Amino acid sequence: MNASAWIQLAAFLVVLLLAAWPLASFIHRAMDGRIGWLLRLERPLLRLAGVNPESEQGWLRYALGLILFNGLGVLAVYALQRLQHLLPFNPQAFGPVTPDSAFNTAVSFVTNTNWQGYGGESTMSYLTQMLALTVQNFFSAATGIVVVIALLRGFARHSAAAIGNVWADLTRATLWVLLPLSFVFALVLAGMGVVQTLSPYQDVTTVEAQSWQEPKLKADGQPELKADGQPVMEDKSGQTQTIAVGPVASQLAIKMLGTNGGGFFNANSAHPFENPSAATNALQMLSIFLIPAALCFVMGRQVGDMRQGWAVLGAMTAMFVVGVVVATGAEQAGNPRLTPLGVDAAVSASQSGGNMEGKEVRFGIQASSLFAVITTAASCGAVNAMHDSFTPLGGAVPMVMMQLGEVVFGGVGSGLYGMLVFAILAVFVAGLMIGRTPEYLGKKIEAHEMKMVSLAILLTPLAVLVGTAVAVLADPGKAGISAPGAHGFSQVLYAFSSAANNNGSAFAGLSANTPFYNVALGLVIWIGRFGVLVPVLAMAGSLAGKKRLAAGEGTLPTHGPLFIALLIGTVILVGLLNYVPALALGPVVEHLILWGAA
Repeated sequence: MNASAWIQLAAFLVVLLLAAWPLASFIHRAMDGRIGWLLRLERPLLRLAGVNPESEQGWLRYALGLILFNGLGVLAVYALQRLQHLLPFNPQAFGPVTPDSAFNTAVSFVTNTNWQGYGGESTMSYLTQMLALTVQNFFSAATGIVVVIALLRGFARHSAAAIGNVWADLTRATLWVLLPLSFVFALVLAGMGVVQTLSPYQDVTTVEAQSWQEPKLKADGQPELKADGQPVMEDKSGQTQTIAVGPVASQLAIKMLGTNGGGFFNANSAHPFENPSAATNALQMLSIFLIPAALCFVMGRQVGDMRQGWAVLGAMTAMFVVGVVVATGAEQAGNPRLTPLGVDAAVSASQSGGNMEGKEVRFGIQASSLFAVITTAASCGAVNAMHDSFTPLGGAVPMVMMQLGEVVFGGVGSGLYGMLVFAILAVFVAGLMIGRTPEYLGKKIEAHEMKMVSLAILLTPLAVLVGTAVAVLADPGKAGISAPGAHGFSQVLYAFSSAANNNGSAFAGLSANTPFYNVALGLVIWIGRFGVLVPVLAMAGSLAGKKRLAAGEGTLPTHGPLFIALLIGTVILVGLLNYVPALALGPVVEHLILWGAA
């Protein structure tokens, strides 16, 4: 990694901390109902909905409320997709989305995953993009925020039977945190060149006639496949090009701030209408990490010890920096089998200028590599480069970031509560070493908490590995693989890692818009979200009912370098070791083959 890449990384982290600190203060006071003028605004709304914010709930009612809320969201998004041909704001007259794709998209957007097996500009009407997808970008992010706030209340309270009111928390997270930020950010993006319009797509005449090939579609809109699983291509020509436009800036703002990642366009953040310049690219990267970083400071304020928030943030930042260094270094090293024209392979160790395949020239290797690590570390899933075209080692870093459990900053709320699960495991392991009942943030960690930790940590890798195994054994799963051997296995492993960890990014080489992958990934997405969320809320309820203990001589300090190192070690050993055999079959062996034959 060269000097300019280090400067870019350092500048990003400095600006992130400067922006996250004041935001944390506002989030903390808003979610606790400490801002008077906001309370005066929200009371009529809650009263209209029949909600008394003073009437709090135990963890089970809180969890059931979230499941009901998100379940209704799945039904609403599914219905809007299936009925979009009958609804307004559909100037392109798109037909209904197929049942399997509608199911996958509904589950994906409701769970903050935003996996997209479809092309947005060729599938979804404006109404579906705005009322179904953008609205769920707000609600799924709010769900993550309220869960981590509930867990922090569990640590902060003692001998309490409740962890908050789920309806009041969802209202505050949506109206006072996500909506104002997104409104301002959307205006800024529109001013910087991101498209925002309800006008129909624009047809323009090109200077020269064009010839191209595109997949032949069947009557149901799905590509016709050959015996080997590849699409049947047909020749096309013409001198007219359709320019897709739409309400992009408004969706892009919450897409990034809520770590959702679903793009208005199929090319996502590589599309010039969605990410037109290096300046918008930098702003989008900052917005992905903004709320997750701020929530670490919210943690410190909530538990009354800012050192605890700094320790968690320090562990996240250390792992993130390592990922950026490895990914950027691998992409700058390039492909050893590609040498500059006219240069002997024995003289040149790799391709000149690094690996630019699949990257936008306006961003380059450094910004593309940084974006790839940020978006996969933060459970966002937005992409400004094709991860399928990264080098084996460079592509392995985004995959590993997801497989760590999306705790390196992670999604809005979900990253912090995932990291706190590992923190509880870390103090439990430390307690076993010294023969003492483990404590974290003044609460004893006992059998119930460890059972919930085990569920939260193990369900996700189980879903990933079982799903990947089924896909590479079943004919419908193998049909979607575009490259044989290790790289094809990496495509499938990446897809299920992205789905179960609620990231949503794709390698872009897997043909996943099929009934098999839409259903399989949809089920894995749901397990990955609620298989962690429910155990976390169960822990919150248990911790809230415990007495708060004063730190003693045998208490492990959880705010210093020793604990940060222990936490990082726990995340890597427990979170990543589940995937080592699978990684060895994919990116590791591909890397060895590539450099071994160089």
